Amino acid sequence: MSQSARVFALITGGGTGGHVYPALALAEELVTRGHERSGIRFVGAACGLEANAVPEAGFAIDLLPGRGLRRAFTPAAVRSNVGAVCWSAVAVARANRVVRRARPRVVVGVGGYASLPTLVAARAHRMPLVVHEQNAAPGLANRIAVRLGARAAVAIPGTPLEGAVVTGNPVRPAIRAVRRRPDHGHPTVAVVGGSLGARRLNDAMLDLYDAWRDRAGVSIHHVTGPRDYEGCTARLASLRTPGDRLDYRLVRYEEDMEALYATASVLVSRAGAVTVAELAAAGVPAVIVPLPGAPSDHQRRNAEALAAVGAAVLVDDRELDATRLGRELDALLGDPNRLDRMGAAALTVGRPDAAARLADLVEEAAGGG
Repeated sequence: MSQSARVFALITGGGTGGHVYPALALAEELVTRGHERSGIRFVGAACGLEANAVPEAGFAIDLLPGRGLRRAFTPAAVRSNVGAVCWSAVAVARANRVVRRARPRVVVGVGGYASLPTLVAARAHRMPLVVHEQNAAPGLANRIAVRLGARAAVAIPGTPLEGAVVTGNPVRPAIRAVRRRPDHGHPTVAVVGGSLGARRLNDAMLDLYDAWRDRAGVSIHHVTGPRDYEGCTARLASLRTPGDRLDYRLVRYEEDMEALYATASVLVSRAGAVTVAELAAAGVPAVIVPLPGAPSDHQRRNAEALAAVGAAVLVDDRELDATRLGRELDALLGDPNRLDRMGAAALTVGRPDAAARLADLVEEAAGGG
């Protein structure tokens, strides 16, 4: 970046898809409004998803060293956290240099490790701040930023950030364009555990294979995530017998989530912010198993937003096994009208204009478009 270059918006944060993908949706909305792509710049963590996802989307990014703190008191966690604190000092200095060079008209934090050093640096330079909180329970970086004077946008009503505007959670245009066409006569059950996968979901679904191996009228599309793919593949191979009729497909990672949302009769998943937002925007019925131990139990609160309107069945992680999962899926697949009602209910809490509403706030904070 040259000394004379000035960007419109510096978007900072990431680490996981829950932070990165809404940030990219915002960036694309700003480009659609006429801002130069080169005028939208990111600051992220070198170890985060954004390090690859942002350049692949055509935006420039500056990467900060280090990582966030581990929420544990084991010796390994303590050693890791000591190193994280040391690297944080380096990250703050580097973020300050990026902010001084870029001179953005507005800085937008989306949560995650890299956002706090950048937001603090921007505030020291008296730049306007906006933060977007994807989860029902706000993260530490966004809570601190609001205390520093940042304007807050939230995905879920009732999220406790002072003065917050409810914008919804931005999703990709392709998700907003999904048109549902499930075949309830031959239903597809999709199982998706997030970008890494969810071992608990993977185990429960494979445990269910034995009970469902004779079913010819249903398909399973199981996205294991890269971490467990090899183990799940080996286990499925050991379970299969020549007479099995169940159509069961295992994939490491799903490249075409839009098609899966369009065709799945029901989706089994965790309750990450992006997943919940996409289910609502696409109108997909779901069985949701919140991740236990998530910070501030935010996944449960995310899931409750769908369950409250009848768009999802919520199952506690400690209660999830093949018997419980089979019972919930049997009840749903046996009642196509209920599935249709759930899909319609999901759409009532979806916010397809979330990216536009967040962009409005960003442009206002910047002092105009």
